[in-house]
Amino acid sequence: MREEHDGKKLLIVAAAGLGYDFLRRSQGGTAAGLRFRPAAGVFPALTCPAQATFRTASGPDRHGMVANGLWDRAYARARFWEQSATLVAGPRIWDGFRRSGRRVAMLFWQQSLGEAADIVLSPAPIHKHHGGMIQDCYCRPPGLYARLCAAVGRRFDLMRYWGPCASWRSSQWIAEATAALLADPENAPDLCLTYLPALDYDLQRFGTRHPRSLRALRHLLRQIELLRRAADARGYALLVFGDYAMADVNGGPVLPNLALRREGLLNVRRVRGMSYLDPHTSAAFVVADHEIGHVYVREAAAAPRVRSALAALPGIEAVLDRAAQAERGAAHANSGELVLVAAAGSWIAYPWWDKPREAPDYAAHVDIHNKPGYDPAELFWGWPPGSVSRDPRRVRGTHGRNDSGREIAWAFDLLEREAGSLRDLAGCARDWLGND
Repeated sequence: MREEHDGKKLLIVAAAGLGYDFLRRSQGGTAAGLRFRPAAGVFPALTCPAQATFRTASGPDRHGMVANGLWDRAYARARFWEQSATLVAGPRIWDGFRRSGRRVAMLFWQQSLGEAADIVLSPAPIHKHHGGMIQDCYCRPPGLYARLCAAVGRRFDLMRYWGPCASWRSSQWIAEATAALLADPENAPDLCLTYLPALDYDLQRFGTRHPRSLRALRHLLRQIELLRRAADARGYALLVFGDYAMADVNGGPVLPNLALRREGLLNVRRVRGMSYLDPHTSAAFVVADHEIGHVYVREAAAAPRVRSALAALPGIEAVLDRAAQAERGAAHANSGELVLVAAAGSWIAYPWWDKPREAPDYAAHVDIHNKPGYDPAELFWGWPPGSVSRDPRRVRGTHGRNDSGREIAWAFDLLEREAGSLRDLAGCARDWLGND
């Protein structure tokens, strides 16, 4: 099989939030020297499900990444942004390519630690015992991060990757580091998967038509152009795809956990006036993630009341049971007994309180692992100074639905046929690499 793969090298770029309509409205179908085409995304249209779908060419019902966070029923807690590769089930699209002796790199993809790859680079800060953080990146082989920092001329700044200071600058570091890796005679892989988050922040802050979002797109396209030149110089084919398409928020946040609490279906623990979730006595809880909410029902007898309470909420378009989830390719043991889908223009927020003084301590901090739901309000500064916003009404962009008009953008000019979906595109990449 080695002879079949000789000479093939591929750079795959996942670009957060690169929707086809957003790109076409601003740039037309051609940008960064590439011809982009539309394809259906995956449901739920979220970072981790999309990246897992691409690397396995299968859906969430197979690979198990049904959201950016999973509810651990045994521990009764949500686990967001966990990075173990074992969370993604199924063979990888590069397995045959790698078995033939070729080297694979994965840079800044979710769930990459322990992946079947030769090179891995991922943010991995150390949270100090008495507060504070040591910024660092996990890398394999050892010393790779230090070499890339030297090549780029600066260390990766985690504060630019998420939180109120997050911006296209984090994506710029990743693009430059990726280009440096491709040029490294000792470590250059044959297949490199990298991630550019430049669009993610301002699209969520301001929506798809704001000048700040259009500026972020220009930065992203310059980064893609940088990588296109690097790929051309080193003999790599280039595949670029958006992991989901962002939509504007005009209806505001929906608070299903607050609704469950008002119905006596969700209980809290009061600590110094703050309300913390009590999952051990609650009949149900919603793990909120953009336009999607996984409803975990602990007491089966309460399921009809739970469904009724949530279906009646303004801003909720659908409540999917297992059969309806299966129709969308999202029924898995990791999924909630029910799945909420927000109406267009709305999104689902995690709070179970409506009085600011009740908010848990972590609500005013960037705390992606303790919060039992995705919180885009972390992209804004709050009060007092140094805290993040606790006001979900400030969010103007969201994603998760997989409607017509929400197609992702992709470009792979060496592919002769159309790819109708993200999963199809992944299969095309696997076939191009060769699969034994």
